[in-house]
Amino acid sequence: MKNCDQVLTTNSIVTHWIEEMAALCLPDKIVWIDGSDEQRQELIAEACRTGEIIALNQEQYPNSYYHRTHPLDVARVEDKTFICCQRERDAGATNNWKNPEEAYTEAANFFRGGMRGRVMYVVPFSMGPVGSPFSKIGIELTDSIYVVLNMMIMCRVGKQVLDVLGHSDDFTRCLHSKATLDPEKRRILHFPEDNTIWSVNSGYGGNVLLGKKCLALRMASWMARKEGWLAEHMLILGVEEPSGRVDYVAAAFPSACGKTNLAMLIPPEGLKSKGYRIWTVGDDIAWIRPDTDGRLWAINPEAGFFGVAPGTNSSSNRNALLTVRKNTIFTNVVLGEDGTVWWEDGEGDPPANATDWLGNPWYPGKKDENGKEILGAHPNSRFTAPLNQCPSASHRMEHHHGVPISAFIFGGRRNHLAPLVYEAYSWNHGVFVGASMASERTSAQYGKQGEVRRDPFAMLPFCGYNVADYFKHWISIGRSIKHPPKIFHVNWFRRDENNKFLWPGYGENLRVLEWILQRARGEGDAVETPIGYIPGKESLDMTGLELAPETLDELLTVNREDWKAEADDIEQFFDSLGLKVPWELRNELEALRNRLSDDE
Repeated sequence: MKNCDQVLTTNSIVTHWIEEMAALCLPDKIVWIDGSDEQRQELIAEACRTGEIIALNQEQYPNSYYHRTHPLDVARVEDKTFICCQRERDAGATNNWKNPEEAYTEAANFFRGGMRGRVMYVVPFSMGPVGSPFSKIGIELTDSIYVVLNMMIMCRVGKQVLDVLGHSDDFTRCLHSKATLDPEKRRILHFPEDNTIWSVNSGYGGNVLLGKKCLALRMASWMARKEGWLAEHMLILGVEEPSGRVDYVAAAFPSACGKTNLAMLIPPEGLKSKGYRIWTVGDDIAWIRPDTDGRLWAINPEAGFFGVAPGTNSSSNRNALLTVRKNTIFTNVVLGEDGTVWWEDGEGDPPANATDWLGNPWYPGKKDENGKEILGAHPNSRFTAPLNQCPSASHRMEHHHGVPISAFIFGGRRNHLAPLVYEAYSWNHGVFVGASMASERTSAQYGKQGEVRRDPFAMLPFCGYNVADYFKHWISIGRSIKHPPKIFHVNWFRRDENNKFLWPGYGENLRVLEWILQRARGEGDAVETPIGYIPGKESLDMTGLELAPETLDELLTVNREDWKAEADDIEQFFDSLGLKVPWELRNELEALRNRLSDDE
């Protein structure tokens, strides 16, 4: 292999592919990433020299660094993201589709010579514990040290991955180049029939850490349907009781709606006497497989957190703050002259002599020429940190078989409609609940913030095939197992008539998880409503929480007229997906309408 110091594999399929991609991108040099700390430090030194990253105060943030993305490259770009398969109907109505030949041709023109004067880094990575039957192997080629350093946090990276791969061709071929960062020529392309991902003209993590959303969700969901498992946009957490029993739940929320906070939940003071402990398995993605015991088991395919910084503080997520104290990469936050970092709704006062995420001098209250306040950190600014640094990290994170799932939880931001929590009547009803989820659009998503959109299973931007077939796959999984988890919906964000949150959230959410797990075990009191079971008046342990009884009543209220309008909107959404929407979900919609009309 030309211009390459070392080659870490004798797999000719791998080396021939790399040579082909190098001939397209024309890097000056090829460097294989072996996963060693020595090589990582060399990469850090080089990135600091070129300004790609900036070293932080090494006393306060040991081995931590700062990075700024291009101002027009700060979030996922759904309108530039495509599923490239032979038949458009396989991509479905919710995905952008391109013919593979057309997509390859267009993107090749953007990649051509794009690495000239740069290094092509070869990053072998495993999504999931190396060697686990749950895991998948990928190799990312990139011209960004920032990408390499993030991949070394987010995945298991290095020669050990190539050793497991051996001479197999079963790996995802991932090609990335910053190229010119031209947003009009930005493309995030998935070729599921070729097990290939191409990303060009972006440097933002969600578009370029190709093991994350691209492989672990879009590509993996396609694989999962074919192989009989689930790849989901879900956190995984364990709740340990004083007896030592640990029950695990998987929960889906749209980005920036509290998934990371829930995954690292700290029990509230009022429940600490019960001796609960929370174990974080993952905060974003779950790969879930049926096992011979008739249950579903899940792993977190990632090894790190790529979390939203703004709003992360000691009240919302103290464990996250402790996690990012070392070995962390911060992106697009405020940078202090003293080498410290800060973000809005974070911890403490901002540093003096600070620069904002654009690199401009910044101070609190600074306004632009129109009098609008200038934020110091971008609303979608991020931290990348190893999961094993989290105080609540579960020892099961590296277990090859994962953890058994007792309950699925869906949720989103609904100001007035959805109650605090409700339980689906059956597996198919639970699939209907997941398929009809809706939430306000967040800063991590491309488009107008605050807009409410349907986001089934929090997978709308991430399902790699026809979402109607995806619903059908969920239904078939339920039929294939003897002990399917119960399914619930939560809404931490309900507001009163003054637009104030009714529920304190954060650690107090354990009170809801407690009821959910009781119900999953066939225990706990519940009240039947048209939309599902809700907790009885005394079902939630409110010890230590000063919440007026009328507030709890409002949190659990189901307004029939509002839900009738919701049913109409769900029907419109299903209609927009075409004729392939499973009849089981149409039946559940009709059953909901009948329950809403009963006893009026």
